[in-house]
Amino acid sequence: MPVLVIDKPKGPTSFAVVKTVARQVRAYRAAGGQGMPEPARIGHGGTLDPMATGVLPVCIGEATKLAPFLLEADKAYEATIGLGVQTDTLDAEGQVVARAPVGTITLQQIEQVLSRFRGSITQVPPMHSALKRDGKPLYEYARQGIELERQPRSLTIFELRVLDFDPVGSLSLFVHCSKGTYIRVLGADIAQALGPGGHLTALRRTASGPFSLAQSITLDDLQARCAAAAALPSVGLAEALVHMPSVILTEHQAFRVGMGQKLPWEDLRTAAGHSGLLCLLRPDKTLLAVAEENEEGLASLRRVFLAEAPPPSYPWAPAKPRSDTFDENDASNVHNPALDS
Repeated sequence: MPVLVIDKPKGPTSFAVVKTVARQVRAYRAAGGQGMPEPARIGHGGTLDPMATGVLPVCIGEATKLAPFLLEADKAYEATIGLGVQTDTLDAEGQVVARAPVGTITLQQIEQVLSRFRGSITQVPPMHSALKRDGKPLYEYARQGIELERQPRSLTIFELRVLDFDPVGSLSLFVHCSKGTYIRVLGADIAQALGPGGHLTALRRTASGPFSLAQSITLDDLQARCAAAAALPSVGLAEALVHMPSVILTEHQAFRVGMGQKLPWEDLRTAAGHSGLLCLLRPDKTLLAVAEENEEGLASLRRVFLAEAPPPSYPWAPAKPRSDTFDENDASNVHNPALDS
């Protein structure tokens, strides 16, 4: 039930990469490879545009339940802006709509502009995006020449610095940002603030939450390993959510959560009073559930995860329920299969 961190190449869509991974994992299993589930359920943890490369987490089996939480994570990118040329999509895949001389731009001017984009900022989503209006993606309106009003979104740029600058018209930046940041928009806004305008010419995601390029595997390497049934560099469920706060449950608490019961949030105080999403770990530190506090002061279960490598018998599952903690006639103690979805 792992996550494969793919180093996405330039060209294919994220969906196409997922289909390729599914095909290779089936080949891996057919060749006798161990540790990978049948990829009947498979998805990714954050879309990359076709022109973008880099970290694309691909979730398989039980790991597909992680996707909503991976989308919440911070991201890091290396982005290159071509100055003096603007496109309708704000990147190299669009049509040129304006040209302007680059002129003389200094590193000092660039730093002054970048300082305005660090910290909390607002950003208007681009028309060429998958955001939906009345059930239809914005890019479909854009292709019809329709411009719709979009509300600005708040986000955070944690780090923004120059990697390389060619005065002829190319600026490369490192960006560490919060979820929902459109690097195309950020690049175009920076280029506009510098004077000549510009568009994104290259983008590489170097990190997505806890995943980095150091953990990644290329599609070519994946194909070779799968054909040989060689070990695959996957990431476990708990490690995939290491960017989120967590608490290790007692054996009895883990048993109750596994039965679909909601623990009192007060009992999870080892999480330092955290009030947002919280990972509930089994005593062996594997991921059991993701929970949040509800209005009744209970730990409401957002997702429950099957054990990745269950022991022969669970020490926290007594043969007979303890009368002081479990009432078999209490409907609230009945396991709810919906919690496993």
